[in-house]
Amino acid sequence: MVLTGTKQGHSSLSPVSVSSEVSSISMSSTSSRLKYVSLGVLVLQTTSLVLTMRYSRTLQSDGPRYLASSAVVCAEVLKIAACMLLVFREHSFSVRALNRVLKEEIINKPLLTLKLAIPSGIYTLQNNLLYVALSNLDAATYQVTYQLKILTTALFSVSMLGKRLGIYQWLSLVILMTGIALVQWPTEGTSSTKQEDLTAGSQLMGLLAVLVACFSSGFAGVYFEKILKESKQSVWIRNIQLGLFGLIFGLGGVFAYDGERVQEKGLFQGYNHVTWTVVALQALGGLVIAAVIKYADNILKGFATSISIILSTLISYFLLEDFDPTSVFFLGAMLVIAATFLYGYESTPAVNPSKV
Repeated sequence: MVLTGTKQGHSSLSPVSVSSEVSSISMSSTSSRLKYVSLGVLVLQTTSLVLTMRYSRTLQSDGPRYLASSAVVCAEVLKIAACMLLVFREHSFSVRALNRVLKEEIINKPLLTLKLAIPSGIYTLQNNLLYVALSNLDAATYQVTYQLKILTTALFSVSMLGKRLGIYQWLSLVILMTGIALVQWPTEGTSSTKQEDLTAGSQLMGLLAVLVACFSSGFAGVYFEKILKESKQSVWIRNIQLGLFGLIFGLGGVFAYDGERVQEKGLFQGYNHVTWTVVALQALGGLVIAAVIKYADNILKGFATSISIILSTLISYFLLEDFDPTSVFFLGAMLVIAATFLYGYESTPAVNPSKV
């Protein structure tokens, strides 16, 4: 009987169990690779969008500068087209199935669709404000200051979704506020008084644009999250609905603020390859992030934000030459990076030996 038990014990290591172990190791390796691919995509998208948008708004050209309002509209059109293609792919490239889904989820649910008009209008405002901000702030200062959206998102999550923040998260928000305050700390300049006044006025406009964008981003993001949790439809359908309203609001903004200029020189005045790159990054960037974010944990997202801030600072200083870093800025940037990591930190509970 003992021999039989021993034999059975050895036979438990069957080829099936070995195969399953190899399979689990392979899946773990694939998951690890996807995480680092996600990290690369997050860094590339975040950094390239900010830098190309800043470059496009400061690029000297003979003709007129492109209209930010028209770029927002073009980005919405491209986003709608991309989401339609993704839904089309989800339904085995069936035109009939695509039409059915769009009719059921958009036309036959007018109240749910109208709910998305609120975040869509706010996102449209936010996208326009980002152009204003990067027309008046260097990429490094913008990148650091825009992390204030962590604070606004946290506050709206607590008030609207009833989420509870841990001690590390509250501490990170305090550090975040301190870091951003240091980044915006005024420094003595050597330029003339008139030039200083122009620079101060431009930076103030850029700062106000970023602050409003942070609050709008926090509210719209939490509101959209709440709608997604209340419905079971795919995020691509919801993005189509957002895009449709965004297109309407965006066209309204074009004719309200730039109607005369559009009539004179057209909607695509001042467009070049850099402008279209900005439009593509703004439209497709969010969709790419939505697709890969499930593979990136909070620590990797913190890494992505930190690397993006560092790259933006280096490129602003060496290539764009529109940024003169100070020790106070670096201290503030380090605090913001630390706060980003701390906010994503999750304390692991102690393991109960009796349950192991």
